Formats: sequence, structure tokens, C-alpha cells
Amino acid sequence: MKLKSILASIVLIMLAMPANAQTTRVLKDTEITESALIEALTPERGIRTRSIKVLRDQPGPAYKAASASMLITFHTNSADLTPEAMQSLDVVGRALKMDKLAAYKFAIEGHADPRGGPDFNQRLSQARAETVKNYLVQHHDIDEARLTAIGKGDHDLLDKKNPIAPENRRVTIITEPK
Repeated sequence: MKLKSILASIVLIMLAMPANAQTTRVLKDTEITESALIEALTPERGIRTRSIKVLRDQPGPAYKAASASMLITFHTNSADLTPEAMQSLDVVGRALKMDKLAAYKFAIEGHADPRGGPDFNQRLSQARAETVKNYLVQHHDIDEARLTAIGKGDHDLLDKKNPIAPENRRVTIITEPK
């Protein structure tokens, strides 16, 4: 009986955790495929039913944006794309043109590790997000109005135990709500 109540408590704690506290998967190398990106970036649709559900004094469910974190590499202290990053972004460009994603707008978030100062990391992460946006616009004819570049600095580390881990120098693409 105690085991059931412990398991129930764990489930409740996990459900109460904010979305950003839960583990984020970072797509790397061969994991960056058109189908993986379409699956990650397509917002979940609610199940339509004919029933009415009345909730008292409870706010509606928060919108959880669909997103894909990718390990897009940059040279140290630079916003220049590496050849490997360009290959990954070519896959992203093709995915964004597919029918399932063609109607959506996306935020491109650039992230940095904390090795530079806060101001430097903010500028660097913004430049990286702009570089990704410009690459997708120029090389894949993605409408610029569909993409917003946002620098996140070093505020959203995925690997807090190892602040200079590559996962902390990433690009995240988030589907914006319609």
C-alpha cells in the first residue's frame, strides 16, 4: 500500500513540474531528420469529443509549444555556421517547407554557454539565432515573416552540471501558436 502512495506522489510531482524543468531532448547529427523535425514541431491537436467538461475555478490548460532543440555547432566566439551545421539546417529548411509545417511561424532561439560575460553571451546567442534565420531564408526560401530570431544568452542551460557542455550551445526552434 505504501508503494502505491509513493508512486502516486512521484507522478503528481512530475505532473506539477514546469515544462522547462522536464528533460529536453537535443537532436544531434543523424537524429536531425525531416520526419523527426515534423514530429517535434507539429503542435499536438486536442481530441475532439461531443461531451462538455465543466471545470470550476481552474484556469485552462497552458499552451505548450512544440519545439525541437538541435545541436547546431558554431566556431568558438563566432556566429559562423560550420559545414555540419549547414547540413543540419538544410534538413530543417526542407522540413519547414513540408505541408504539415508550412502554415506555422517559428521562433529560433540561440543559446550560449556561460564562458563569456552575460552581455557578450546575449549578443552571441542573438547573432547565432539571426545566422540560422538568415540561412533558412536565403538558402531555402523560407518566408522571413515565418521566423523570429531570439537570443537567450546563457540563461537556459540544459546541462547545469557541465555548463560548457555542447548541449548548452544549441539552437531551439519553437512553433508559435496560431
